[in-house]
Amino acid sequence: MTKKLLIVGGVAGGASTAARYRRLNEFAEITILERGPYVSFANCGLPYYVGGVIEDKENLELVTPQVFLERFNIDVRINNEAISIDRVTKTVKVKNLEDDNEFNLEYDTLVLSPGAEPIKPPFKGMDNIPVFTLRTIPDTLQIVEYIETNKPKRATIIGGGFIGLEMAENLHAKGIEITIIELMDQVMVTLDREMAQYVHYELYRNDVELVLGDGVNSFEKDESGQVFVITQSGRKVSTDIVVLAIGVRPESKLAKECGLELGERGHIVVNKFMQTSDPHIYAVGDVVQVSNYITQEKIAVPLAGPANKQGRIAANNIAGETEEYEGVLAAAVVKVFDLTVAQVGLNEKMLKNMNIEYEKVYLHPMNHSGYYPGGNKLAPKLLFDKKNGKILGAQVLGGDGAEKRIDVISTVIHFGGTVFDLEKLELTYAPPFGSARDPVNMAGHIAANMVKGKMKPYHWHDVDDLVEKGSFLIDVRRDDEFEIITIKGAIHISEFEMRQRLDELPKDKPIYAFCQEGFRAYISQMNLLQRNFDVQNLIGGIKTYIIATATQEELKKMAKNPPYRIIF
Repeated sequence: MTKKLLIVGGVAGGASTAARYRRLNEFAEITILERGPYVSFANCGLPYYVGGVIEDKENLELVTPQVFLERFNIDVRINNEAISIDRVTKTVKVKNLEDDNEFNLEYDTLVLSPGAEPIKPPFKGMDNIPVFTLRTIPDTLQIVEYIETNKPKRATIIGGGFIGLEMAENLHAKGIEITIIELMDQVMVTLDREMAQYVHYELYRNDVELVLGDGVNSFEKDESGQVFVITQSGRKVSTDIVVLAIGVRPESKLAKECGLELGERGHIVVNKFMQTSDPHIYAVGDVVQVSNYITQEKIAVPLAGPANKQGRIAANNIAGETEEYEGVLAAAVVKVFDLTVAQVGLNEKMLKNMNIEYEKVYLHPMNHSGYYPGGNKLAPKLLFDKKNGKILGAQVLGGDGAEKRIDVISTVIHFGGTVFDLEKLELTYAPPFGSARDPVNMAGHIAANMVKGKMKPYHWHDVDDLVEKGSFLIDVRRDDEFEIITIKGAIHISEFEMRQRLDELPKDKPIYAFCQEGFRAYISQMNLLQRNFDVQNLIGGIKTYIIATATQEELKKMAKNPPYRIIF
């Protein structure tokens, strides 16, 4: 076993490596070097301290250096920066940032867990305005102090990813008007765009302004001191504070300078044992390049869960065990006001880029029994192999329980499961928590019917082309629903009238049925298929079509006066 274990960086990966290795080796000399003043803190909780949800900043520090020493006999040296690695002598040069003294530390095994740093492009005019990033506790305290001192009325967030959306909600909670500027045409690029539309809807519902498909060009300050963000299209956004949430890049300078192998984007290359190209050096966390669990493609996913697992596996292997890190599924969840956004596995954009043949399911079930008060809609999307039903990914948005369904699907993916497994899963049920047939089961039923060829589908992105071609579309909803909104050119025959009006349906061409969410059209489809009609069903119904194809202006109007219950 390694006698001297030196770890560069704490937080999720480094701290978990140290604690696990101590449990396996009581007699090793374990040292953690941390450049900042905190070694183990709740990185994901930082936005909620800004918003006041977490009131005591002491709650952000998970384990102090003193606790590491007293409980684990681990020497944590905060405010100490590793500045170089000598792989021949197996030493690390360290600088004490409090007194600027430099010294060397020896290691038998070195673990690199320096994490990642926020991307901060050199935008013109940025030096003279209040621009903040959010990665550490000191970052958080700076933002809170600025808000308390300057009382900003407007905030502009650059970037619509996890941190950007969490900061939007929490700054909004402080009574600040929010604008999000995102270079892409959607927030949360890990979602497929039609699913991101639910997030756009929720942001508009909470009066957040979105500037999509338009990146930042520069910043300006006028004679009165008012700050403006100038976008690439020339739009001027007035603001009092700016938060950069563009993304992160790996802190791999140490690894590069000592000659370790790096990936195309600068991440440290590791094998399945979390070893770098030097067998005496391991790396974990946001700085490493790992494999996608499904495709085995090389990716990097800056999430706390994978970092913790990697730290534990690295420690096990350093201790002489043999354990492999199998890859990352990128299971993730984020709260956006009242909306829970959860996802796992591959999205549709990835599948198209990899030329993988797939099919998909949309549905809109309640998160628990409809007759029990307080229920909310869910909007799941399931992606699967169209030949064998193997599950490839999922996205679930909605109220309480969205993350629960993703956790179930993530587990099934981990074990190589299919849509037929989703059908068979026995999941807990009581009216306050779910339904006798859970939304996961429902998604499995629909997908299984598609794989077996029992149900012919068409999708929201097919509709406009079908309308243009003059295809036979039939709306099977109630009269009042049809009058509120329908698809152009569709005839209306309620599901309850279908058997009496069969002579109005063509047998010489396809029929494209739809309803609000897909289930009633499915009932009509099964009825008509047995009468030798050629019928396809709009998966997810007109609800999916409307929200997927809505312009941002239309979404804003829907957010204030929804035509039907979209989520809440």
